[in-house]
Amino acid sequence: MIITIAGFKGGVGKTTTAVHLACYFAQMSPNTLLVDGDPNRSSLNWSKRGNLPFAVCDLMGAAKASRKKDHIIIDTEAHPDHNQLEELASGCDLLLLPTTPDALALEALLGTVKMLKQLSDYSVLLTMVDSRKKATADAARATLNRLSVPVAKQQIRRLTAYEKAALQGVPVYESGDRFGRIAWGEYQSLANELEETYGED
Repeated sequence: MIITIAGFKGGVGKTTTAVHLACYFAQMSPNTLLVDGDPNRSSLNWSKRGNLPFAVCDLMGAAKASRKKDHIIIDTEAHPDHNQLEELASGCDLLLLPTTPDALALEALLGTVKMLKQLSDYSVLLTMVDSRKKATADAARATLNRLSVPVAKQQIRRLTAYEKAALQGVPVYESGDRFGRIAWGEYQSLANELEETYGED
């Protein structure tokens, strides 16, 4: 399965999502690759700080590294334009678009709704959701549903466990944070949902 992750705004959990979806698929098959196509090299830096259970490469090395891989997760540059979005979508099984439920991030996404509707197999993922502000996430989901934009049922909460994991260069379940397993459970649930909805028959 090839999943491309793109964001219309920075700071929406794009790399965190890429890393943890790759962790999930790496548990199914060691032939899993994360391609870091973001100039910030966040996924590569995460892997260099510690140890991740899958290979990570940049775009330049992707052609060779992706040979015979069962699962490929691509962490792309933020703010894709129309042409980039079409190219990203055409090269994967699923284009996943993380967004926080706040107004600014949602505006950046909603500005592309017309463009998104021309694509097939894409889904929005609500990330960094504050559990104390459930109404905000519910309102964001309702807005997307009203516009017929597909949204993953599973959403990802804002937890400090992810920050600890990134600093240590490990998956969130190895972060030592007391919410690390709960955080990991959310990504497991998301990956299961994506497989069931967009995976190969």
